[in-house]
Amino acid sequence: MSFQAYLDKIEEKTGLTPRQLVEIAKEKGFDAPQTKAGTVADWLKADYDLGRGHAMALFHVIKNGVKIGGKHVNSGGTHSDPSDTLWLDGKATNPQR
Repeated sequence: MSFQAYLDKIEEKTGLTPRQLVEIAKEKGFDAPQTKAGTVADWLKADYDLGRGHAMALFHVIKNGVKIGGKHVNSGGTHSDPSDTLWLDGKATNPQR
């Protein structure tokens, strides 16, 4: 599943856009450099019943922003995405759809 597909599924499961969840994470202080992925995964599991793959995709955005590494762009691999920029504002408004 691509990074973008994980983010789209997060929206389906929670009713919140990835951007909204990133903002909530920031309010909780999860954007601090010392925050571990497990902390974010535990929060997302407890509050939204999201699994580890979804949590890792959102953790990446919290820590690194919307850019993903070039190795994932059009790689044909499991996490292949068509762009190096993730869309956080809801899948219905994604211009790449």
